[in-house]
Amino acid sequence: MKKYLIYLMMAAAVMAFGACSPEDENEPRKPEIETPETPDDGGEETPDNPDEPETPDEPQQPGDDPDAPTGDHKILVVYFSWGGTTQRMAQEIARQTGADIFRIEPVIPYPTEYTPCTEVALEEKNNNARPAIADTVENWADYDTVFIGCPVWWWTTPMIICTFAESYDFESKTVVPFCTYAATYRTKRWHASWSLRPMLRI
Repeated sequence: MKKYLIYLMMAAAVMAFGACSPEDENEPRKPEIETPETPDDGGEETPDNPDEPETPDEPQQPGDDPDAPTGDHKILVVYFSWGGTTQRMAQEIARQTGADIFRIEPVIPYPTEYTPCTEVALEEKNNNARPAIADTVENWADYDTVFIGCPVWWWTTPMIICTFAESYDFESKTVVPFCTYAATYRTKRWHASWSLRPMLRI
């Protein structure tokens, strides 16, 4: 239970970071599974006494923390992003967790202009539509934890997220929702995340 709470707190922290940026940037269209690169921080300084940690109260290695993801615990970050904000959040989560990334791309792209896109989104919501997704997740059964992220459209998740949620078996998986929003109240934001729950086959 402590492990799941850490994942939820991590998602909430990244969500707060991304909430300040509107979904207003264009982004690439090709969906794929991608493994984030390890950032190069320019090297590390060697401590005076390498046998003693500088902060004895903190674990030196990730494996010393029982709640840290281990090498045999595979994580996938799934996201749909229209303008780029959710994509940046997904990439940050993947960077912090070492997860793979899968981007949800619709078969029929959404309009790139804001107002036409909102009109399409509202029509899909009113019709309870299930827009087709262009690609599928490879090796789905290998993942133990799945982050699912999207912008909030009309006080809920875009309907293409429903398509994804109903397309896979989530039995025995830990699901961590996250979302971005521009003008939605916080209670509605959490409602959007929890609206996925009945669709997941667990």
